[in-house]
Amino acid sequence: MTRSSRRLVSFVAAATVATTLAACGGGDSGGGGGGGGGENEASDIGITEDSIKLGAHYPLTGVAAPGYSEIPTGVQAYFDFVNANGGVNGRQIEFVYRDDAYNPTNTSQVVNQLVLEDEVFAIMSGLGTPTHNAVTDFLNSEGVPDLFVSSGSRLWDDPEEKPYTFGWQPDYEIEGKIIGQYVAENFPDAKVGLFLQGDDFGEDGSAGARQFLEDQIVAEETYVPGNTDVRPQISALQAAGADFILGFNVPSYTALSQLTALQLGYDPQWFYSNVGSDPVLVGSLLARFSEGAISDASLLDGVLTTEYIPGVDNPDNEWTQLWQRVWEESGQEGELSNYRAYGMSQAYTMVQALQAAGQNPTRDDLVAAVEQAGAEWEGPGFAPFRYSEDKHAGYSGMLVSRLLGQGSEELTPVLVTDNGDADITEAENEPASPPESGIPDEEPIN
Repeated sequence: MTRSSRRLVSFVAAATVATTLAACGGGDSGGGGGGGGGENEASDIGITEDSIKLGAHYPLTGVAAPGYSEIPTGVQAYFDFVNANGGVNGRQIEFVYRDDAYNPTNTSQVVNQLVLEDEVFAIMSGLGTPTHNAVTDFLNSEGVPDLFVSSGSRLWDDPEEKPYTFGWQPDYEIEGKIIGQYVAENFPDAKVGLFLQGDDFGEDGSAGARQFLEDQIVAEETYVPGNTDVRPQISALQAAGADFILGFNVPSYTALSQLTALQLGYDPQWFYSNVGSDPVLVGSLLARFSEGAISDASLLDGVLTTEYIPGVDNPDNEWTQLWQRVWEESGQEGELSNYRAYGMSQAYTMVQALQAAGQNPTRDDLVAAVEQAGAEWEGPGFAPFRYSEDKHAGYSGMLVSRLLGQGSEELTPVLVTDNGDADITEAENEPASPPESGIPDEEPIN
């Protein structure tokens, strides 16, 4: 369904409701659509007078579970916090998430169940490029809002073909551009090697970086997720004389590449994209893969990376302090992690979307809220969102930092850009502080 046809369906539905209300003498009741005032109504699938049901899929088991399985616990913690303070328009948020083990076939099954059996109002935060790509056609054909995908693929920014799907984090191409410019300006003599996941993740990151580094790249090596022997790739990068390695890879392959380089006596400068650079998780993976020979993340000292939301390594940040309070109040086991902070950040944006959609929203009202108001939402992200009717991409930028132990130091201001040949500039927005209540207060779009 294209955007124009979605609007037509919405218009026809609205006209039908208006005609029915007029016939019954109820045209001024004030409760329908996304409007405020009046009483709560069961305005669409997944919404009752007192609840909103949202769904998601994550790898709770399997090879991708470390780290990623913590994201829904952060989402749940923030929704519980909002529910304890009255919910959204008096409705409690019910969050139903299911395990797909990072297997696209499983993803199709669990999302089908969420939509057809659980009857969720919307899907949010579905994790993974190959996994979520398996369900976008289904969600769009069913008219289910598909918000804030947990992946930086450009696949989620296609309003004409996928009008219900929206990204959230900076996409891998703009991250590659920001990284590429930084390396070209600060390491102009480096011989750059690319270590890439062999899918859209690696391809988009490479495309962005090559805009600035084409003349410096001496080798490009890819790995297939699931094949844990990366010695051929790291050896090839070493043989090519690469003294600066840029990795677009997931955390397990950060650990594997570090261990393999150590075994080969290979010590280039490393720059890992944001996805693969969490020191706590990578440190635990290093300990596991090395069978205890390495007990922490010290191999990552000096590694370069990017950041776009505050992490647990910055405990003085107001958002981190809010997430810490939310996590402690949730009563869940374990400590606040960057993955849980990521989930809370997405949940905060989801609450903004629900508020902007109005008191009794339809699914199309929710989509319209993101398109019409999302670019102005303030939250934990360092850069503005890029949402509009013609753009379903998420955050517009990030900063470059260096890992030091369990923390990091910022090396650049927040840099923003868009896809293609758009310029990279410093962000003009000031960092937002969380509201005193910890809960956003967005005006409905209608």
